[in-house]
Amino acid sequence: MRIDVLNSNGQSTGRSIELPDAIFGIEPNEHAMYLAVKQFNAAQRQGTHKSKEKWEIARTTKKFKRQKGTGGARAGSLKSPTVKGGGRAFGPRPRDYDFSLNKKVRKLARYSALSLKAQNGKLKVVEDINYDAPKTKSFAGVMKGLGVSDVKNALIVLPDYNENVYLSGRNIENARMMNVKDVNTFEVLHATDMVLFESAVAKFV
Repeated sequence: MRIDVLNSNGQSTGRSIELPDAIFGIEPNEHAMYLAVKQFNAAQRQGTHKSKEKWEIARTTKKFKRQKGTGGARAGSLKSPTVKGGGRAFGPRPRDYDFSLNKKVRKLARYSALSLKAQNGKLKVVEDINYDAPKTKSFAGVMKGLGVSDVKNALIVLPDYNENVYLSGRNIENARMMNVKDVNTFEVLHATDMVLFESAVAKFV
C-alpha cells in the first residue's frame, strides 16, 4: 500500500511511501485485538480494593441472643456477615488483574489495529518536523493543516524521542504523542486519526 507524504500544511509533497503489507495490509484479527485491549486495561487496574472480613472486625463474640426459643437461627457473634455492622462475606481482596499474552498474539493485534486504521483512511504520513524549541502554537497549526485538530483523539507517532517536538504537542488536548516503540493496540484503536512521521514508518516491526 502506497500513501502520499504530506508537508506540515497538509499538502502533498509529491512523494509517496510504501507501507509494508505485512504490517498495514493484513486482515484484521478482531479476537487478537480484543485480547490485547483486555490485557492492557487489566494491567491498568490498581487492584487495591479491600473490605473487612469477619476475623478483622473488632466486635464482641459474646452470645447476643439465646440459643433456643427465638424461632431463628443460632447466633453467637456480632462479627457475623448476617448481622448489621458485621464483616463482609467473600469481599474483595487486593490482587493483580494483569495476565500474560503471547508475544505473537500481541504482535498480531498491533498489526491488525494498524491495518484497520490504514484501510479506513484514518492514517496519514507527514514529513519529519523539527523544532529548535518547544512551539505548541506551531504544532497546533500543523495539526490543523493535516485536518486532525478537531478530531476527538489524534495519535502522533514519532520515530524517536524528540524533546522539542514532544513538548510542542504534549499540551494539546486531543493530541497523544508517542514513539514508535511505545505504540500499542489500545492506543491505535482509541485514536480517531493517526499521524506517522515519515521516518517512523520504517521502524514498525
